[in-house]
Amino acid sequence: MEHDVLVVGESLVDIVRGSDGSTVEYAGGSAANVAVALARLGRSVRFATSYADDPHGRLIVDHLTAAGVVLAVDPAAVARTSTALATIGPDGAARYEFDLEWRLNPIADAAPPLVVHTCSLGAVLLPGADDVLALLERLRPHATISYDINARPAITGTGPDLVARVERMVSVADLVKASDEDLEALYPGQDPVSSARDLLARGPAAVVVTRGGEGATWVGHHGEIEIASLPVDVADTIGAGDTFGAALVDALWERGRLGGALREALRDLAAEEVADVLAHAARAAAVTVSRPGADPPFRHELG
Repeated sequence: MEHDVLVVGESLVDIVRGSDGSTVEYAGGSAANVAVALARLGRSVRFATSYADDPHGRLIVDHLTAAGVVLAVDPAAVARTSTALATIGPDGAARYEFDLEWRLNPIADAAPPLVVHTCSLGAVLLPGADDVLALLERLRPHATISYDINARPAITGTGPDLVARVERMVSVADLVKASDEDLEALYPGQDPVSSARDLLARGPAAVVVTRGGEGATWVGHHGEIEIASLPVDVADTIGAGDTFGAALVDALWERGRLGGALREALRDLAAEEVADVLAHAARAAAVTVSRPGADPPFRHELG
């Protein structure tokens, strides 16, 4: 497919422990969440990931299949399917403990995608991260590169090595998304918009900073544009950032702003268009926040 998205990164199972002590399992992982979110928005999605043929892996298969996500690789690159124990606090925020291994089998030759999205652990956790970077460099002439930092210090740690890996990914990306918490983990004590400006100087068209219930800021080469979050009753925050990132890609896709040939034009979006793109992402994330687990909206739910 010439007009599809290739999502690259981890799949895992979220084992969600509620504040009442109950436990529920959901298929997830940052990249898997993005793949499902884009598929539910009606986009053609290929997914390069890894999981094992075990009960958790079969949960992921069912989830991806139901959404219409097509695999771009043989996922059997790991001995067991990764998990994340997510403990939900009284405010709906999730705290994670990971049991994860990340490897990537070779991707089958196919027509270059319109856009490639990578994120979180898949972009920085070795040995798979080196394969991801090589893939992005190979596809960059043809595709827009989207990168959601989505830092997970509990498994990657923090410090210069992590920062170097993130900045290496940023340098090949066109659209970068990061939460204020991500930027604090990478650059402690620095204002998140200031950190975003530093990342912008490494080459992307824009860096989008999300601040949970406080809204989001598009940091571009022509200044910053802010939007507020939508009021919502929070079930939990699992998958909210992944949905926001997927919906950013979806909104730019809808406007014909993606593809390697449009790399420079992406830097010059009008303020009104940027605001519309951010608003679409905020609406999608609000739906995910309103229900348990990483359960992104279908297009018809966004009006």
